[in-house]
Parts: sequence; C-alpha cells; structure tokens
Amino acid sequence: MYPSNMTVFMPSVLTLIGIPGLESVQCWIGIPFCAMYLIGMIGNSFLLFIIKAEHSLHEPVYIFVGMLGATDIALASSIMPKMLGVIWFHIPEIYFDSCLLQMWLIHTFQGIESGILLAMALDHYVAICYPLRHGTIFTNQLITQMGAFLLARAAILVSPCIVLIKFQHRFQLYHTTVISHSYCEHMAIVKLIVGNIRVNKIYGLFVAFAVAGFDLTFITLSYVQIFITVFRLPQKEARFKAFNTCVAHICVFLQFYLLAFFSFFTHRFGSHIPPYIHILFSSMYLLVPPFLNPLVYGLKTKQIRLNVAKMCST
Repeated sequence: MYPSNMTVFMPSVLTLIGIPGLESVQCWIGIPFCAMYLIGMIGNSFLLFIIKAEHSLHEPVYIFVGMLGATDIALASSIMPKMLGVIWFHIPEIYFDSCLLQMWLIHTFQGIESGILLAMALDHYVAICYPLRHGTIFTNQLITQMGAFLLARAAILVSPCIVLIKFQHRFQLYHTTVISHSYCEHMAIVKLIVGNIRVNKIYGLFVAFAVAGFDLTFITLSYVQIFITVFRLPQKEARFKAFNTCVAHICVFLQFYLLAFFSFFTHRFGSHIPPYIHILFSSMYLLVPPFLNPLVYGLKTKQIRLNVAKMCST
C-alpha cells in the first residue's frame, strides 16, 4: 500500500509508484528494461576498454565516443537500480535528499550527453570542411577543456533546480509524498508542491532550451555546412565516404533528441496523454541511448569494428 494522498510539511521520505496504470504488469516491463541496461553497461564498458587499449583509437572522434560511453554508463546507473527496486522488489521509498540527488545526477548527465553530441558534430564539421586544420584545432588540451566545460555547464545549470526545491521544502506544504513516476524527475517532484511553482517551471524550460536547444541548433548548423561541403565534392566515392563518417552520429543524436523532446513536452503540455505512456517513453529516453550507442558505433565505425574483430580473434 502506498501512502494516501495528504498534505505534508517537510517530508523526509517520498514514494515512487513505478509506472502508474501498469502496476500489475510492471514487473514484466522491468525485464526488457533490465536487459537494455545490462547490454548497455557491457557494450559501453567494452567500447571504453577498446578505445583505451588501442593506440590507433586515441583520436578526437573516438575519445568523444569514449566520453559518450562513460556518460551513458553513469546516466543509466543513476536510474536503473532504484527503478528495479521499485518495480521488482517493492521498495518504493526514497529519502527526499536522495531523490534530489538522483534528479540532479540524471539531468546533469543528460546535459553532458547533449554537449558531447555537439562536440562530436563540431569534430565532424572541422574534419570534413577544414581537414588540414583538424589536427591543430582538436588537440588533447582542447578536448580536455571541452569535457570540463560540458561537465561544469550541466552541473551548474541543474543545481538551481535543487536549490529551489530545497527552499520550497522548508517553507511550503506538499500535496502528497507519492511521486507518480519510476524515478525522481524534476517536474514530477515540483508538482508535489502546494504553492506557486511557476519559477520552477520557467527555470526548467530555461535549462532545457539553454542546453538541448543550444546544442541542437549548432548540431543542425554544423550538418548544414557538412552537407554543403560534401555535395560539392567532385567524386561520388568521396561524397559517400565523407557522409558515411557521419551516419553513426546522426543516428545517435536523432534518437536522443526525439525521445528527449517527446518526454519533455508530454510531461509539461500532454495532459491528455495517459501517464504510463509518458513514463514509459521517459524511461526509454534514459535507457535506449546507452543501449544503442555502443551497438551503433560498433557496427558503423570501421576502426572500432576492425579492432573488435582483431581483439576477438586473438
């Protein structure tokens, strides 16, 4: 039994429902989710091992793939253990501060992943449009600085969400301690507050557009320039080779942003959509990229594919 709805002041423990409307079958839904998580963990760990072990893969494009893999592992691991605890082991309770920490981790790693996808697009842009300058632009020092900036950007932008909720936690009542979700998501927590939550909503929108909106805009502009350059190449084979280097990244960023925007807008504006649809898609948004990314890059990136074959044959 979950706690009944009641007005609460400064709750210390919250309760995660899981997938509202599908409580009777969510234990079965947990099986493919767990399978995706395990495959993603193994695939990304293997990808990181190959990139670290093979000196030929110590190039910007593969370093970014490794950064993406590490972020995927952290993102999936910040949600899946507790989610399985809720839907399989019937442990729905979570401390309020632990819930905020999970929320901060999830949204921070989402922001980092978005930034890495932008960095990869810029890497492709320079490699195709300015190939002779690529080596002097994308140095190890620049990649390190970019990684540090992306981490700081995401962490700093998400932190005020925590501060706002903690401030409201001290001075405002909560409608209930029950979160109709399978993990601690920003708006799912904010909707528990009795008082005015307009500032939370506005700041959440600001962060979403400052990170995902900015990154997607510059990814799109990069690919516009890439396609213009590729279609100007005189040889068909050269055009195909240049385009083929971008296919894996295009697949990854499309599935990431399509799921992200569907989840984001349905949570805020999709009141007519059943809650379980939103929660299933928001869970897939966090689990599908870590599951698919190593498969996409393993199959579509020639150097990684060759090194995997080489490692497996020895």
